[in-house]
Amino acid sequence: MSKSSNPLNDPKNRAPATMLVHGGTQRSQFKETSEAIFMNSGYAYPNSQYAEDLFLNKLPKPAHNYSRFANPTVDMFQDRMALLEGAEAARAFATGMSAVTNAVMSQVRAGDHIVASRALFGGCRYVVEDFMPRWGVPSTLVDGRDPENFARALRPNTKLVFIETPTNPTLELVDIAAVAEIAHAHGAKLIVDNVFATAMLQKPLELGADLVTYSATKHIDGQGRTLGGIVLGSKALIEGEVHTLLRQTGPSMSPFNAWVLLKGIETLGLRVRQMTESAAKVADFLGQHSKIERISYPFHPSHPQYELAKKQMVSGSTLVAFEVKGGREAAFRLSDSLAVILISNNLGDAKSLITHPATTTHARFTEEVRLEAGVTQSLLRLSVGLEDADDLIRDLSYALDQV
Repeated sequence: MSKSSNPLNDPKNRAPATMLVHGGTQRSQFKETSEAIFMNSGYAYPNSQYAEDLFLNKLPKPAHNYSRFANPTVDMFQDRMALLEGAEAARAFATGMSAVTNAVMSQVRAGDHIVASRALFGGCRYVVEDFMPRWGVPSTLVDGRDPENFARALRPNTKLVFIETPTNPTLELVDIAAVAEIAHAHGAKLIVDNVFATAMLQKPLELGADLVTYSATKHIDGQGRTLGGIVLGSKALIEGEVHTLLRQTGPSMSPFNAWVLLKGIETLGLRVRQMTESAAKVADFLGQHSKIERISYPFHPSHPQYELAKKQMVSGSTLVAFEVKGGREAAFRLSDSLAVILISNNLGDAKSLITHPATTTHARFTEEVRLEAGVTQSLLRLSVGLEDADDLIRDLSYALDQV
């Protein structure tokens, strides 16, 4: 059998670990092993007719005309993520929030209506609750733990449902398949922000989602180096309204950032597996500690949606949320006593990070809104990194002793 007939020539026949290293790679005439960085804004054309055909989409295969629209390095990042996600297409963005904003705005028009789960990252909630109504697209926020809440909130003009699962920061779950069925029966599309689970632990498109969004700043980079975002889905949606809005409004990803993210993707599977194993150990430790009021970790038996977690996730995520007895003062004292775990609002990093959501990611909300979303003054969100799990537990144990 010749090399050309090898079934692994088709990237779709490769295992995820192989896709993470090789997926979407395009080599220049120099046949480099590491992906090339095409740090250019424009492209030269062989003749004027070629330029006309390019701009009118008449060429036999896609080509580049301006890096705001597309770039070879960004293409590789998009293609690799699409292979991993099981998506037909993807578009990369400068940040995670620009990806979310595009995904939402591209699917609605003035006069439409959005239904979203109320437990959302602060920026995502701002987009659906504050920003979109300015353009004539009101929203209704519901308790996402019960799919029927979405059904009850639907209006004749509801065109979009938006959810995070697990949610930021409380790690509540939303039943993706159930909500997708409800949305589609109504003629609405479903967007899932899959940042906490990553593509390694949950596949929203397989469960019925129409679009999936990520802040690539988080696990995909995983090193705290760069910003980025991505939206994935069908060719019709991605190459249609998602691409058009990206092209015309310009939140494009830098080729250098795409290259950094390509390097991050190569180790995504290894990092997420190790971080998830450590997070489960940390959750077990915290769940038994006398100074902890409660923990939230999807694969911990104490999680009220434990069975749903096992149904739609491979394992429990790299994050743990927990409440310290003693409120804000105790939460601050614990965080300030840590030596290995850093205080930061980022997540998915190789370094373990802890944040107090009520005074950081959800600080702009009223106390009433925070409590409605489960964000109490005693809540801490821990993003577990690549350190030795026993060191993390010792660090937390010492800090709890100071409370």
